[in-house]
Amino acid sequence: MEDEPDVPEPLVRRSKRNRVQTRTFDGLVSDIRDIVESEEESADEFVEPRRKPTRTRTAEAAPSTTASKAFDQNLIEVVKSNGKFIPQVVKSWVERYEKDPKPAMVELLTMLFEACGATYNIQGEFLDETNVDDVVVALVNLAAQGRVEDYQNSKKKEFRSFKENLVSFWDNLVSECQNGPLFDQVLFDKCMDYVIALSCTPPRVYRHVASMVGLQMVTSFIGAAKILAAHRQTTQRQLTAEKKKNSEGPHIESLNKRLSEMHEKITMIEEMMRKIFTGLFVHRYRDIDPEIRMSCIQSLGTWIISYPSLFLQDLYLKYLGWTLNDKNAGVRKASVLALQNLYDVDDNVPSLGLFTERFYKRMLDLADDLDLSVAVCAISLVKQLLRHQLVPDDDLGSLYDLLIDDPPEIRHAIGALVYDHVVAQKFNNSQSRSSGDEGDSSHIHLLRMLQILKEFSADQMLSTYVIDDIWEFMDAMKDWKRIISMLLDENPSIELTDDDATNLTRLFCASVKKAVGERIVPVIDHRKQSYTKAQREMIDSNRKDITVAMMKNYAPLMRKYMTDKTKVPSLVEIIVHMNLELYSLKRQEQGFKTVLDLIIETFFKHGDKDALRSCVKAINFCITGSRGELQDFAQNKLKKLEEELIVKLKAAIKEVADGDDEYSLLVNMKRLYELQLLRPVPIESLYDDIAMVLKNFRHIDDEVVSFLLLNMYIHVAWCLCSILNSKVVSEESLSSLVSKRNILFNELDYFLQNPPEAQGKGTSRNLIASRVCTILAESWCLFRKPLFEATHLESLGYCPDISTIRRFWKLCEQQFDVSDETEDEEANKEYVEETNRDSIMIAASKLVATEAVPKEYLQEHLAPDIISHYVMHGPGVAEVVKSLIISLRKKNEDVSDIFLGALKQAYGRYLSTADNESLSAQRFKECKDLSARLSGFFVGAAARMKYRGVILKIMHNGINLAFMDRPWRLPFLMAAIINFASRLAKSDNLAIIKDLEDRTRGENMDQDPSGWAPFKAFMASIHEKCLRNEDEKEVSTVKRGRGRPRKKPPLMEGKKLFADNSSSEDEDSIDEEENQMDEDDEVPMIHSIRASAKLRALRLANKGHDLPASASKTGL
Repeated sequence: MEDEPDVPEPLVRRSKRNRVQTRTFDGLVSDIRDIVESEEESADEFVEPRRKPTRTRTAEAAPSTTASKAFDQNLIEVVKSNGKFIPQVVKSWVERYEKDPKPAMVELLTMLFEACGATYNIQGEFLDETNVDDVVVALVNLAAQGRVEDYQNSKKKEFRSFKENLVSFWDNLVSECQNGPLFDQVLFDKCMDYVIALSCTPPRVYRHVASMVGLQMVTSFIGAAKILAAHRQTTQRQLTAEKKKNSEGPHIESLNKRLSEMHEKITMIEEMMRKIFTGLFVHRYRDIDPEIRMSCIQSLGTWIISYPSLFLQDLYLKYLGWTLNDKNAGVRKASVLALQNLYDVDDNVPSLGLFTERFYKRMLDLADDLDLSVAVCAISLVKQLLRHQLVPDDDLGSLYDLLIDDPPEIRHAIGALVYDHVVAQKFNNSQSRSSGDEGDSSHIHLLRMLQILKEFSADQMLSTYVIDDIWEFMDAMKDWKRIISMLLDENPSIELTDDDATNLTRLFCASVKKAVGERIVPVIDHRKQSYTKAQREMIDSNRKDITVAMMKNYAPLMRKYMTDKTKVPSLVEIIVHMNLELYSLKRQEQGFKTVLDLIIETFFKHGDKDALRSCVKAINFCITGSRGELQDFAQNKLKKLEEELIVKLKAAIKEVADGDDEYSLLVNMKRLYELQLLRPVPIESLYDDIAMVLKNFRHIDDEVVSFLLLNMYIHVAWCLCSILNSKVVSEESLSSLVSKRNILFNELDYFLQNPPEAQGKGTSRNLIASRVCTILAESWCLFRKPLFEATHLESLGYCPDISTIRRFWKLCEQQFDVSDETEDEEANKEYVEETNRDSIMIAASKLVATEAVPKEYLQEHLAPDIISHYVMHGPGVAEVVKSLIISLRKKNEDVSDIFLGALKQAYGRYLSTADNESLSAQRFKECKDLSARLSGFFVGAAARMKYRGVILKIMHNGINLAFMDRPWRLPFLMAAIINFASRLAKSDNLAIIKDLEDRTRGENMDQDPSGWAPFKAFMASIHEKCLRNEDEKEVSTVKRGRGRPRKKPPLMEGKKLFADNSSSEDEDSIDEEENQMDEDDEVPMIHSIRASAKLRALRLANKGHDLPASASKTGL
């Protein structure tokens, strides 16, 4: 296939009349290039063709008077109005043409011009002498004068069906003429000349209409050619049969003549197709308007499918390959869909060999397209290529990386591909046949799935993503008996490795969750899922099947894997999704008791988070999900578990007091913490002992201290929850709670007074500081004074003093300064989601949102301090701060002082780093970014009007601040204030300019030019904003993407989609896409996602636990 878009010379049958050929139009377009539209428009969405409206048929035919009235209308009026009269009108016009061609031809051309929105009349007697170029130049001049109406893009109701009516008209015209005028070499040659000429003009409306008509003419020509081809085939069969009877004769001569005539007509039609293709399509497929380009590619796809004898060759296929690089998503999608239809027909594949070899890599790249719909369609196209075994397996690695991509549509499309190609191996018949007995396909598919999961075994979240992608298509994942059999090694011929067994347990648990309607991967939409009646019935049926399959096998599975901390969390969690009532209905009560005993035994065998959390969740469900005797049994077991845990804790505390190891205390504190997250535990007798350990043994491990503080805090929270939910509250319970709260605050205050050294024992030293920050903030919110004022619980209200709040915030800022490298290193540690920067920022923001601290200090110091960190610590912290700002605005707070205070803080950090050039530049950039983010909250005309006073206050106070110590502070204008000027009206900015001129009157700026440079730049920027159009469309500074940065589609090597040497199409061609890619985009997804902070956020959103739901009333 050639590299350049060589186009064959137009094969045009010359008429006896003097007509202008297609090549003339290139010169025409270059002559009127000054009128061409130079601006380039792009469309982000794929525009589907308008669906033909359903028309209700009346019981009786339309009155003859209505039909005759339609015939009396001119052609354009019929096209504009009711399309159902078009066949009759066209038939009538053809009859007039056959009687008197010239007036009918003039009428048809006039309709074409009027469809373009222009009014131009040709004199019938001068039709043959009229030059096409002269007519087209006159039409272009009409457009330049604004005397053109755009019918097809009009929003008027009467033009709603204009496009489809116009297409229907020309389709009916070709159909009606196929037995006569189609082959007179006059009618359609003249029409094609004008259509091609109009398609090459600068006015966009002309190109739209002419392209639509020309493309439809080719489509209709194909229909006529196919009818002739069918007749030719029939005639050929008759001729062959007749020759077997007689070698000569009049009948044979008649058949030969008819065959020759049909062949000549088909040849003539194909020449007309080529003329339109070379004169119209070759130029318009790269038009500046994406809608025209898209219609060209859609039509080409239809032509190749409908008439492969002419169009299924590289000469035409290459245009589909080139437009895979189009900058508009709709055009790329049209090309992909056309190729899907081509590869769907097996007979087309041999002719697509060279094309596939040339363009298959681009098709693979489109699976990671910027546009979601294009990417999904491209993945389906790749499945077609795999079905025909046209893609080497070595080139599929980038596709498999998309299994863990962000948009679920992409992941599920890739999941379907991976299932068909790798798991079921539908595209490899030899492997499918040799893989074994069809009845054992579940076993084979599961083994292949385990091979895939082995690539992701290092990270459970990635494995879960892969399972979620393929689950919908893989029935073997719902074969519970087969999975259980494999886990129990019931087939001695196949022994699972340890990694395979771990992955299979994870697959088992994830599949069970999916079967009962739970999400297993994080989603943006956290609303509760709603199900139809049929879906609920299916979920209940799945839950029953899971329970029946596990009823007799749960205990053996638990006994086998009880000591394995990687497998037991998934196995234990399965019981949460079972129907426990079936144990009673099927008289399997003993089985339930055995499983519960094994879960409790597992609880005391492990000390890691996942195993403990799964056990607690399972035990709690055994109480809430069972009934009658089984529920009583579960409650008694839980009570005994709590008693045993308290005994172990007392023994562990005694060991620490005696100077022994702290491990037992740490493990049992973790168990208590996980248990308290779901339900209150009576540890009144332990509370003072825990406080004693904290007070007397300051040298113990940081992690032990953290869990001691956590358990004290959660116990206090449960006590408060109990009081709030009680109808009668005794003084004794109030005083007890106040005493416990004060003990907790005293211990936390110790760490504020003596903050842990950031470098004392390495990065782990930050653990206590992080816990102290979050527990303090949560406790202050729980006991905030406004919650209890004017109630009988007023004694519970608490408000920290200013000095304590300052020490708290100082400790928080120390934790924000932890490096990103440290955050990444600690990403896989237990409970990291409760101690990272995001959690600390959430805790601090709660103090502002709930007004748990004095309001004056909150507005003047704490809120500005928090917001000043908006852009400094990654997307997680930024989202928290953004939510805080939205909360403040909903309360109708005057945020001007808070915003200005935040900008002052950011600018102060810049000034404090003046000695470090690189750090100073970073801080200055952070200040500018913060200003851009904050001003972004006032985007839009409505917001500018509503918050005009706030913006003006920020501007005036900011200018006052900059002029307090001029010119030293003047850079504050460009760093923090200038972005807000764009949110003001022109009159406001002019007033600010006048105020600044008054302020600086008499100032000698030449003494310190560099010092006054920021002021001059500020004035120049405001002047520039005043000169701009006030109605200029604003672009938000805060953009939300749909996931990770996507790759830009690279252009094919060796062929630029839009050649530089197109003399007549320079203004209509599209710019090439940039080939430059960010460094992050070049990193394969499979590597980048493992190390990204985003993955941690996903993991935390999926696994994170909040405090008990029953404590929500207290603000937990």
